[in-house]
Amino acid sequence: MHIDTIFTNARIRTLDPERPFAHSIGTLNGRIVGFDDDLHGLDADRIVDLGGQPVLPGFHDAHHHLSLTGFRLASLNLRPGAVNSLAELYDAVREYADGLAPDAWVRGAGYDQNFLEDHPTAEALDRVAGGRPVLLEHVSGHMLVANTRAFELAGYSRREGYPDIAGGSIPRDADGRPQGLLQESAMGPINALVRPVGLDEVQRNLGLASDQALNYGLTSVTEPGIGEIRVVGNSPLDYHAYQTAVEQRMLRVRTTLMPYITVLHPFEDLPDKDVLGLDLGIRTGLGDDMLRVGPVKIVADGSFIGRSAAMHACFHGEADNFGVLLHEPSQLRDYIVGAHRAGWTVATHAIGDRAITHVLDAVEEAQRIAPRPDVRHRIEHFALASDADVARAARLGVIPVPQGVFLSDFGDGMAAAVSEDRRNDIYRVKSLADAGIVLNGSTDSPISDANPLVSLRDMVLRQTSSGAVLGERERISVDEAVRAYTYGSAYAVGQELSKGTLKVGMLADFIALSDDLYSIPAERIAEQEVTATVVGGAVEFGDVG
Repeated sequence: MHIDTIFTNARIRTLDPERPFAHSIGTLNGRIVGFDDDLHGLDADRIVDLGGQPVLPGFHDAHHHLSLTGFRLASLNLRPGAVNSLAELYDAVREYADGLAPDAWVRGAGYDQNFLEDHPTAEALDRVAGGRPVLLEHVSGHMLVANTRAFELAGYSRREGYPDIAGGSIPRDADGRPQGLLQESAMGPINALVRPVGLDEVQRNLGLASDQALNYGLTSVTEPGIGEIRVVGNSPLDYHAYQTAVEQRMLRVRTTLMPYITVLHPFEDLPDKDVLGLDLGIRTGLGDDMLRVGPVKIVADGSFIGRSAAMHACFHGEADNFGVLLHEPSQLRDYIVGAHRAGWTVATHAIGDRAITHVLDAVEEAQRIAPRPDVRHRIEHFALASDADVARAARLGVIPVPQGVFLSDFGDGMAAAVSEDRRNDIYRVKSLADAGIVLNGSTDSPISDANPLVSLRDMVLRQTSSGAVLGERERISVDEAVRAYTYGSAYAVGQELSKGTLKVGMLADFIALSDDLYSIPAERIAEQEVTATVVGGAVEFGDVG
């Protein structure tokens, strides 16, 4: 038998309990054909010596905004560390604007008011932008700041008359004019000025994000939201953009796409008008190993760090702030039930415990009306969850998708946002596993950096940036974290039979690392480097034998 490649001289952890370790792996047509003794006597076009390095299945980020990650890589970086005060932010905007055409947009992203004195303001941005319109995205993606010129382009001269918008928040000055900050649905009129995004720009963004993902050892990602320019996505042609990027080899990581709920529609010619779907009955599961349709995405509430998540109790120190529900419970129910009945898997962004309650109510109703015992509905983030929430999610077969890296990036701010007795309920992981839920791994990139090794460390240690431990009882082992980021994330989109572990017949997706994550102190996990990333048997990143 003649095969494509034998990767040898490696310390391979397959995560397959029937064959947990190996030294060599053979590939043919993008899949694994054998290990070690299985390969004796086989001819291969290529022999790759991995120099004794440890090897794991490729990482899979279960919630990764690929195109937005690329956009932020191409934009002015305002993340903590790049700018650490409002003065530094304004200086960065001035320097960036000076290099642009007089009428060009100044686009920046990643600022976090928790690390600055406050949010930027329109007037201050006016002083540094040279008359150009400015749009700065908050790190959460749930807020932005615009300057006066941007408001004018939206049709609101001197920022007067900018309307209140349901599901949004607009801080105003004493004269009633917006200060520049727009939250949730209130971002719509400004975002409409820069969307839809052109195909060339989407291709560029996907190429940049794909390169970063491969450097980080990501062989698969799940993109949570396409097609809806007011909430997530680039344009109504998003699937075409991703498909073209795959064809042109700009997108080189396996990608599962979540269309946004408003892309779906009722079928007027069917007797049941409550079913929501796409034309021809297209639904979750369509596609191939490189690009496929995943769950449908819904955003139910705001953000934790922006204090707009929908909570049962008010945010700590803000007696009137219970967050924002972006859909009334009845509308959320109609969305989830309608998509469920059409055969979709549903993935709903719900951060606050009030939003989680409404999502679980809707899933329970959907299953009562149209039982689908094997469906894997998801709750993206599941950020503040009680014991009862965890138990109910497990009973309903709902898969929470939390982000471990948020603990080091935003943990101190999240802890300060709730009463002390709820802090152990933030971004739970161990409790999910104990309830029988298959854990997964994700970063919500670019909200946090996409590097899985940082998130793995944080799932194990649960330390905030100040060094505090947030929810010690929710710590998991290195093995549990690695399995979450490989098998678990594949399971979360129903793809565990083709990836997430290394077995004969599975996709040949794996990575080599600078050191063995299982044998080093957990504090050193984030210091390691991915030295090679293999997708479908092809070395997509790294310089190996």
